[in-house]
Amino acid sequence: MVEITDSLACLFTGEIEERDGEHVVTVPESEIEHGTLEPGKSYRVALIARETAESTSDGSETDPGQTSGRSRSGNGATPGTSSSSATDTAPSGPPVSEGDIREVTIETLGDKGDGIAKIERGYVVIVPDSEPGDQPTVEITSVRENVSFADVIDE
Repeated sequence: MVEITDSLACLFTGEIEERDGEHVVTVPESEIEHGTLEPGKSYRVALIARETAESTSDGSETDPGQTSGRSRSGNGATPGTSSSSATDTAPSGPPVSEGDIREVTIETLGDKGDGIAKIERGYVVIVPDSEPGDQPTVEITSVRENVSFADVIDE
């Protein structure tokens, strides 16, 4: 299981692309629009390989986390590695769906003051109007690859 630091600024899924001899990870525009990240600033980047290997047309497997390179800002980034293979039974995708009801523990607050809880495999659930230590029952309202949003339905 991957541990996620409390200083996590954002979490998204992306691909590494080669452009003009450099390797680039594109940051989603929403991270800039929401003020999570600011252009021109330096950030520490962690790359985590997907849980499952991808098959190529010749039947061999490739691991998207095995690419090395530099981030767009020129800061060095060391990609994660994975020992998983196509025979692993590790689940892929988010461990929740919209409408799911969960009991969570709020571990910390995000930059915007929303509560942050972590559930299976370090998956992040953002819960507005909550404080560290709260243990609310929440309903998942929006699901993304690496993060979901939830509303408190019972405290």
